[in-house]
Amino acid sequence: MNLPFLIARRYLFSRKQKSVINVISWISLVGIAVSTMALIIVLSVYNGIGNLTQGLFNAFDPELKVESVKGKSFHLEDIDTLKMQNLPGVATFTQIVEEAAWATHRQNDAIVILRGVDERYPKATGIDTMLYQGSYVLHDNVNLINPETGLMQQQEMDYIILGSEVYYRLGLHANDNSPIALHIPRRGSAIGVSMDQAFNSRQVMPSGTFFIQQDIDSRYVLAHIDLMRGLLDYDRDECSSLSIVLDGSQSTQKVKSDLKRLIGPEFKVLDRFDQQPLYYKVFRSERLGIYLILSLITLISTLNLVASLSLLIIDKQHDISTLRSMGMPPQSIRKVFFLEGLLISAVGIAAGLLLGFIACFLQLHCGLIRMGDNFIVNTFPVAMRGIDFLYTFLLVASLSSLSVFLTTRHARI
Repeated sequence: MNLPFLIARRYLFSRKQKSVINVISWISLVGIAVSTMALIIVLSVYNGIGNLTQGLFNAFDPELKVESVKGKSFHLEDIDTLKMQNLPGVATFTQIVEEAAWATHRQNDAIVILRGVDERYPKATGIDTMLYQGSYVLHDNVNLINPETGLMQQQEMDYIILGSEVYYRLGLHANDNSPIALHIPRRGSAIGVSMDQAFNSRQVMPSGTFFIQQDIDSRYVLAHIDLMRGLLDYDRDECSSLSIVLDGSQSTQKVKSDLKRLIGPEFKVLDRFDQQPLYYKVFRSERLGIYLILSLITLISTLNLVASLSLLIIDKQHDISTLRSMGMPPQSIRKVFFLEGLLISAVGIAAGLLLGFIACFLQLHCGLIRMGDNFIVNTFPVAMRGIDFLYTFLLVASLSSLSVFLTTRHARI
C-alpha cells in the first residue's frame, strides 16, 4: 500500500494530542457535508419548482407553434397540412385564432387575450382537465323561450372559459346567468362614432374557469374558433397560428427543423423557449445565481479544512521529524497531509450527497415540508437529477482539493 496514504488514513481516525484539533477536524468534515447537502437540496427543489411552473405554461404553450412572418393571420391552404401531419414526430395540430379583446359584464370590464380554439385543442393540451369550476363547453344548442311567440325554441349559444383573475375582475359568480359582451375593433375601417361602427361585438355566456398560472389566468379567455373568426371578419380557413403536438418519437429540435424546411421562409416555427424567452432566460439566470451563491458558501466552509490541516501539521511536528530522519523526502511528507485533507473532504462530500439524496427522497415520497392548502401543490416540489449530483461533486471536490493543495504547499515541513 502507498505509505503516504497509509499514514494519512491513520491520521484521519487517530486522536490528536490536542482535543481542539479533533473538534476542528470534525467541524470541517461536517461543514463540507452540510454545504454539499445544501447544494443538492436547493438545486432539487429549484428543479421541482421549475418543472411545476413550466408544466403550467405548457398547458397553454404548444410544443411547437407555427406563425406567419408577415401579418397576424394566414390561410390554412398556404401550408401543406397533409405533409405536415405525416412528418415523423408530429401527432396532430390544432388551429388557433388569437386577438386582444375588450370584455364587459355589467359595470365591470377587462382587456383580455381571446384565444379561439378548435375541437382538437382539449386533447392536444389537456386544458379540459384543468378547470376548477364549470365545464369545457364553447358552443352548444340551448332551449330558450322566444319573447315574441312565448314558445320554446332551440338556439345556438357561444360560451367562453375564463382565467380565474379575469373571472373575478368581471364580477362573475357561480350562479350568474347574465351574458358577457366581447368587443374587438373592426378591421380595415376608420373608428366609428358608435360602438356598433367601431367594434364587432358578441354576447356570450361563461361556462367554466381555469386556474393555471397567474400570468395566464389574468389575461386569457378561451372561445370557439368560429366565434373568433366572426369577430375578426376572418375567412373559414384563416387562423393566427397552428399548435403542433408531438408524439415523442423525435426530438423537438429535429421536428422543428423538418417543419421549417416543409413550410418555407414565409412562416416561423417557435418552440417553448421561443414562445416564453423571458421566462426561460430568467429561470436559467436564477439557477446559475443560486449555484454561484452556494458555491461561495462551500468555499467558505473549506476554510475550516484549511484550519484543520494547519493545526494538524503543527500537532504532528514530532512525527514529521521522525519521518524525515527515516529518509522520507519533504514531498512525500506533504503528500501525507495532502491526502489527509482529501480524505476529510471525500468523507464530507460522500456524507453530504447521501444526506441530500435521503432528504429529497423523503420530501418526494413523504412530503415532509408542506406549502399549505392555498397553493397549487401541497408540498414543496422536488426533482433530483444526476447531473446536479455530478456538478456538486465536482464543485466541492475542486474547491476542497485547491484549499488542501495551497495549505500543504505553503506549510513548513
